[in-house]
Amino acid sequence: MNLRGCAAQILSQVIGEGHSLTAALALGLPKLKDGKDRAFVQALCYGVIRHYFALDFVLGQLLSKPLKSKDSDIKALLMIGIYQLQHMRVKSHAAVSETVAASKHKPWSKALINGVLRQYQRDAEVLQQACAADLQAHHNHPDWLIQQLRLNWPEQAEQILTANDQAPPMALRVNLQQGSREAYLDLLTQQGIAAQMVEYCDTALLLDQALAVEQLPGFEQGLVSVQDIAAQLAAILLDAKPGDRVLDLCSAPGGKTAAILERQPALQSLLAVDIDEQRLRRVSDNLQRLKLQADLLTADAVQAETWANGLQFEKILLDVPCSGLGVIRRHPDIKLLRRATDIDQLQILQRQILKTAWRLLAPGGILLYATCSVLKQENELQISEFLNDHTDARELPITASWGIDRPHGRQILSGDLQMDGFYYAKLVKC
Repeated sequence: MNLRGCAAQILSQVIGEGHSLTAALALGLPKLKDGKDRAFVQALCYGVIRHYFALDFVLGQLLSKPLKSKDSDIKALLMIGIYQLQHMRVKSHAAVSETVAASKHKPWSKALINGVLRQYQRDAEVLQQACAADLQAHHNHPDWLIQQLRLNWPEQAEQILTANDQAPPMALRVNLQQGSREAYLDLLTQQGIAAQMVEYCDTALLLDQALAVEQLPGFEQGLVSVQDIAAQLAAILLDAKPGDRVLDLCSAPGGKTAAILERQPALQSLLAVDIDEQRLRRVSDNLQRLKLQADLLTADAVQAETWANGLQFEKILLDVPCSGLGVIRRHPDIKLLRRATDIDQLQILQRQILKTAWRLLAPGGILLYATCSVLKQENELQISEFLNDHTDARELPITASWGIDRPHGRQILSGDLQMDGFYYAKLVKC
């Protein structure tokens, strides 16, 4: 199988059909048996999506007319070719010839691809200068998102945009129920895997280089999980106590659910709720690997009256559906798939879920509101409105060496201390 062709099939599902890159890779990569082949195709796909706006701009300069929508696979091949020439250590003749060979299912496109890639080689310097002068191409973000980031964070916007275009580091969460962080670091060292302890998160290790989970010692036995440091902070901030009844609302894929249980094994109960049954299966799979137990429920967080049955909880983790703009490093397709009009709808949903979750919180209980967004309207402004409307709610300060203290809550911007963009606010019921 031509690897560029395989990558083009995956990318065309994202570019042409609007599927997530994660879902497209999950369908395409299993067709490849060799691990190096899978890694190469994955690198191509992530690289093209990460640099999509610059590649799209360059194609616009090189093509005499836009390709038809049915030819999104050819567009993907052209982007793959240019990406290799610009960013990968692939010999230029191989990048061109193998990309052309991948178009054999559409013979008319061979001459087009060959001509475009040859022209790019001749005009690369001029084209890159033109890219630098175009806002979208230069930042590899859509205009609306650039403007939103500049509006929200005028002093930090350039830093966020730059961080979003980088590949993220790989962070691990050590399962403290099966051993200490120091012991697992020793295990990594014995395997020749370099990692560093994270001072402000007592479960976290940061790898010097990313690797496949199969290479992590004890992964299948539940010694460790892959989770960004910012996400690991949720269990620390929630600070569940022995005997607490805990609700993890909007819980899939379950990383935070597992972290809570690893940190506090003496809970009275933990109920993990998510509206998506398929994603909730991932919670079950994660818990099974880690040898942890929780109650799982497929349900709509807004319609709690249909499933809560009068239950109240001492601790609630509410990781609401959000724009995901803080995790673009990990999911660069967000830049293509997310729309400006989504934000208002997400705000409405967040507000509804927060109000519902508050009714499920026992007096004196604590609710931790979380998003993986960097937009104030999903974060501190959402909490401000909630506090204005709920006289029985009081905010607890989050004092930490990470993030930015905001009028409400604490914000982590993308790339800060090598973390994803995240927001937390801690509320107590009076």
